[in-house]
Amino acid sequence: MKQFIYVAGGAGLSFVIYFKLNSIILSLLPIVIVMALSLSLAFYKVNNKPLIGVLEAAIRFWLGAKLYIWKKEPKPQPPTTAEAVKQAKNYASIMVPKISDSKLKDLSWSLDIKESIYSNKDQR
Repeated sequence: MKQFIYVAGGAGLSFVIYFKLNSIILSLLPIVIVMALSLSLAFYKVNNKPLIGVLEAAIRFWLGAKLYIWKKEPKPQPPTTAEAVKQAKNYASIMVPKISDSKLKDLSWSLDIKESIYSNKDQR
């Protein structure tokens, strides 16, 4: 039914164009365009979808609002040599904790105890 409506509408519009322009030579190009469009709407499919659906999606895309997520940000410039040395010292002082001799002994003792507990469980 839709195909018939597209073809009949194209024929009717071609008839109106012919009588408004009163010349077959002037009306030939618009009539060919209208009939080609109406036949395409009736019978042509793009990826097994009707042409009218593809045209509708294209118009909605062109007229609709678009969401752009990606934004390019400039890369930070590498620091100069003096700044790099200063940043490295600050980083090293923050990251490396200072352990006193007694804390180190406590840590090694607790590891030895836990190791011996786990090894005794494995032997049972």
